[in-house]
Amino acid sequence: MQARVDSVAEVLRRGGVVAYPTETFYGLGALVRDAAAVRRLAGLKGRPDGKPLPLVAGDRAQVDAVALLDSAADRLAAAFWPGPLTLVVPARAGLPPELGAGTGTIGVRISGSEIARALALAAGAALVSTSANPAGAPPPARPEDLDPALRARLDAVLDGGPAPGGAPSTVVEVNAGVARLVRQGVVPFEEVLAALRREGR
Repeated sequence: MQARVDSVAEVLRRGGVVAYPTETFYGLGALVRDAAAVRRLAGLKGRPDGKPLPLVAGDRAQVDAVALLDSAADRLAAAFWPGPLTLVVPARAGLPPELGAGTGTIGVRISGSEIARALALAAGAALVSTSANPAGAPPPARPEDLDPALRARLDAVLDGGPAPGGAPSTVVEVNAGVARLVRQGVVPFEEVLAALRREGR
């Protein structure tokens, strides 16, 4: 598997757009600071303008390279990462505009998928992570479920076998120490609030 990961990581470093498994479904990936690749990915996805593109990171250093976490976000990261909690926090300067859709924020998590983390680490930076389906279509759990027209336009597919599917990541915005639920997913928001109360003592 590591050889496959390294091969797809090289495609990413050359500006490619790929599909890879996450902790739920297969996602589309491009390197976070490769503006041309991010723009191309957004076009392949058919994502509406104004809808941000989240990221997955291999480790905390990759998160800190693209995002600014305050003490509350830092406590949530320690409690839930690696795992399916996406934190929406202030973005560092110089990121492709499609990622934050003009909000000045970025959604990021350290993935619960060992393969996704390995790919980000091998590629050297956080990756875009949006489900590998045209907007409005069901997300694929296996490489063979990828939309044929979409797959034909990708530069590589990292086949990690079937992804587990299930609920998406919970998305929580953290601003000035206050957590706000953006999307309920696999992590109950009550657990997020409880972690903040517990860690804040």
